[in-house]
Amino acid sequence: MTHIFYFFYGFCLCLSLLCALFVVIWNLHWRGGFAWDRSLLHFNWHPVLMVSGLVILYGNAAVVYRIPFTWKQRKLVCKLVHAGMMFVALLLSILGLSAVFDFHRGFNIPHMYSLHSWVGISTVLLFASQWILGSIGFLLPCSPPWMRSFLKPVHIWMGRIILVFSLASCISGINEKLLLTLNGISAALYNALPVEAVFVNFLGILIMAFGMAIFGILFVKKWQRPEDEGPENAYLLLSEDTP
Repeated sequence: MTHIFYFFYGFCLCLSLLCALFVVIWNLHWRGGFAWDRSLLHFNWHPVLMVSGLVILYGNAAVVYRIPFTWKQRKLVCKLVHAGMMFVALLLSILGLSAVFDFHRGFNIPHMYSLHSWVGISTVLLFASQWILGSIGFLLPCSPPWMRSFLKPVHIWMGRIILVFSLASCISGINEKLLLTLNGISAALYNALPVEAVFVNFLGILIMAFGMAIFGILFVKKWQRPEDEGPENAYLLLSEDTP
């Protein structure tokens, strides 16, 4: 089963690189590049940071425990790597939100008016809550066993829900951006499928494929990290079942 896992894991890594490459090329080639000055270029950081944080880094952090070569390492090391990756993903997501709010303030655009914005902000808030509660409940040595037992199923469920919300946020945001730009300030119409629309639609397909591959890894029980014995289990950040 190990070689099959590495095939899927390699596929996930390839999709990660393609998602990052597509979202950067989109904003460099068609949207004009990047700036942090509340201009139109300021907004371009938003899709790059959200896809990088909420999808790519979050998804790869979720499968850290499934990688067989990490099973020979101390579990606490894997937990800290996982927590660190999730923390960076959260920071990128917060920066992505900051970019879009700053852009809106620069152009006097109302905040939080679309379904995409509601789903997106909910996803980041859930993510932040998940990270804080997980750190307190599973990482701190002083956390009581009953708290870890109570939080474990919640943490597992929330981890998967956040990934679903992340995918929904990014896909809806990509569609919203195309509708606003190609039917608004751009001469090309979205329904005419200009090159940009085709390219970005492929980005959406790549994001969905990445999410499916991550869930495929998470739901195969044979790819879970073997149960460890010893006192270190009392200081785990997440259970081996956690996504």
